[in-house]
This record gives sequence, structure tokens and C-alpha cells, in this order.
Amino acid sequence: MRHWSKRALIRPYPRKVIVYSTKERLMTSPKPNVGAQIEQMSFLRLGSEDKVTIGQQKDRWTMLFVYRGKHCPRCKRFLNKLNVALPAWADVMDVIVVSADTKEKAAADKAEFGWEFDLCYGMTEAQMRALGLYVSSPLSDAETSGLFAEPGAFGIRPNGTLMLADISNGPAARPDLEELLDGMKFNIDNDRPERGTA
Repeated sequence: MRHWSKRALIRPYPRKVIVYSTKERLMTSPKPNVGAQIEQMSFLRLGSEDKVTIGQQKDRWTMLFVYRGKHCPRCKRFLNKLNVALPAWADVMDVIVVSADTKEKAAADKAEFGWEFDLCYGMTEAQMRALGLYVSSPLSDAETSGLFAEPGAFGIRPNGTLMLADISNGPAARPDLEELLDGMKFNIDNDRPERGTA
């Protein structure tokens, strides 16, 4: 009879979650590793030649919101709510919103809805995977033309480490923005530690 030591049962980070696609092929998706340095990555920002970078040292906290893209009406409703609440968010941290959309699609959304947050575009599949996001293929050409990330929200400390992660595998599950902001204020004001590390 084989005896397992406690050491042998400890799983290394980042943990791997095994899921099955609708085509029944085996895939792995890494969980975001809270408390660790987030991989440094840059996003193209609409209306500016400067890129937005996460994972580096900065003066403020950052909240990164990932949305599905122009094809998603639920994303529009969520981001419209974020835009209304943006002054309260901006008092506490920098807000970045990004998708895999093209520049043209992002510009069309910004023109239609008048969003005032930093709107980024061109998120790569490698960046989606690095953040542990769920990634989807379009259901048809009417939806979009390539892979895109499902929703995610990431609270990042000024030192570039990940404090909080909220990811979804579909458009219907989103954080409550009022509760999320209240919780982040509490975390920041009280220097709360990361949770979910056991």
C-alpha cells in the first residue's frame, strides 16, 4: 500500500483547472495567482499613442476590467454603469478597460456610448491566457471574427501584484460594481491581505 506524504499532496501555483470544451477536448486554464506579481503586459489605448501597462510599479492601485467586445450587449450595460460611477472609482484607483476588439470596433463603441475610462483594444490570446481568463470562439461570423476573452476584473496593487480576481466563463456573471468598489476601498484603507491562497 502506497503512503503519500503531506508534501506530495501540495499543489504548486499556479493551479490548473481541467475543463472540457463542447467538442470534448481536454484543456487547462491557470487560475490567477493572487499575491504574485502579475505578468507585465501592455495594451493599445484608444485615442493615444501611449500604451497602458499593468504589472509594473506605479503610484496607485489599478482595476482592470476585461470585456467580451462590441458584439456583447451585456458588456455595454455593464460598462455604461461603470462609466456613470467612474468619478468614484477614479478617486480610488486607475481604471482600465480592454477587449480583443480591433481599434475600429472600440472606437465605434466609445463614439456611441461616450465612455470616459481608458478604453484599450487588441488584447492577445497570450495575454488572455496569462491572466487566467476563459477564452471563447465566436458562435458565428455575426458575433465576431476571432477568439475573445470572457469577462474578468483584476485588482492590482501599486507594486504590480494581484490582490483580487473575478473571472467568468460567460456574459451573464458580472461583479456588482457598487459592492466591488466598496470592497476595494476597504481592502486599500485597511491594507487587507490576499484571500484564496490556501
